[in-house]
Amino acid sequence: MTGKGFHDAANDQAKANFHSPYFSADTQSFNTTTSMGRLTLNILLSFAQFEREVTAERIRDKVKASRMKGIWMGGNIPLGYDVRDRKLVVNTQEATTVVHIFTRFVEVGSATVLARDLRKERVLSKKGTLIDKGYLYRLLNNRVYRGEAVHKGTAYPGEHDAIIDARLWDQVHDILGESPRMRANNSRTQTPALLKGILFTATGAAMTPSSTKKGTRRYSYYVSMDLLKNREAPKDGIPQRLPADTVEGAVVNEIQRILRTPETTAQVIAKLDRDDITEAEAIAALRQFPELWAHLFPAEQARILQLLVRRVTVTAEGLIIDLRTDAIAGVMRDIMTPRRLEAAV
Repeated sequence: MTGKGFHDAANDQAKANFHSPYFSADTQSFNTTTSMGRLTLNILLSFAQFEREVTAERIRDKVKASRMKGIWMGGNIPLGYDVRDRKLVVNTQEATTVVHIFTRFVEVGSATVLARDLRKERVLSKKGTLIDKGYLYRLLNNRVYRGEAVHKGTAYPGEHDAIIDARLWDQVHDILGESPRMRANNSRTQTPALLKGILFTATGAAMTPSSTKKGTRRYSYYVSMDLLKNREAPKDGIPQRLPADTVEGAVVNEIQRILRTPETTAQVIAKLDRDDITEAEAIAALRQFPELWAHLFPAEQARILQLLVRRVTVTAEGLIIDLRTDAIAGVMRDIMTPRRLEAAV
C-alpha cells in the first residue's frame, strides 16, 4: 500500500471509530447503545468520582489534623515571621513593626487613619509594598500573631511563638467590634483643636475648645473663659463664642495668603538647605500649600499651625493673627520631605 493509501485507510478507520457505538477502555469495549453498556459505563464513572472525592477528603482530613497540631501548612508568610524547616519562626525586626501596628491602632482607633500613617512612615508589607487598609484589616485579624493555627474558623495552639499578647489583642478587637461608622465618629471627636492655647479675646481672656451634640451631629466652638467662668465680660462687641470651623478656616486662609506673597517666598528660599530641597521645589510647595495641607492628618495640622502662629486675637472687628514668619522655612521643609520620599518610590 502506498503512503497516501495507508493514510487514507487510517483516516477512514479513525472516522469509523469516532462514530462507533462502542466505548473502548484499555482492556474492554462497552456497547453504549444498550442499557447494560450504559449501566456499566455509569458504574465506572461513579467509581472514578468516588475515588476523587475520597482523595479530596483524605487531603482535607490531613490538613485539619496538621492544623489541630499547630503545624504551619504553607501559604503567604505573615509579616513578623520567616519559615525555617517548614516552621514559622519570629523575625525580630518585623515583629517590632507588627507590635507597633497593633499598638497604634489602639491609640487612633481607625484603620483609615492608621493606614495613612503607615504609608507616610513608609512601613512595608512582607512583600515590600506599602500597607493599605485591606492589608491592615487582614493583619489585625490574623490569629497567627496570637501563636495559633486556624482551620475553618477554629483556632488551635500553634507550634510557633506569639508576637501579640492577649491584652493587646483584646484591646484591638474590642475596637474592631464597634461599627465602622461609630469608629469614624470617635475619630472625628478626637480631632485636636487647631487653635488650642493660642486663641484669646482682645481683653486677654483665653478661648478654649468646647462642643455640643444635637441629634447625631456634634458642633465645635471656642468659648471665652469669661463666659465659662460666668465673669462679667466687657460690653465692647467682642464675640464670646465662635464656631470652630469658622475661626480655624479664617486662620488657615490667612496663612495660605501670606505663603503666596513674594516676601515669604524670598525668605524661605534664603533659608533653604539646597542639598535637601531645591529652589524650584520650595516655590512649587508654597504655591501648592492648600493641597499639601489637605493631605495632612489633623494632629499634624495642629502641630504645624502651633509652630506658625504665635497668637490669634479676637476683636470686635475680626481676627488679628500674629505669625512666626521665621518658622515658615522649617515648616515647609517638614511638610515637603515625606512627599519627596513618596515621589521617589
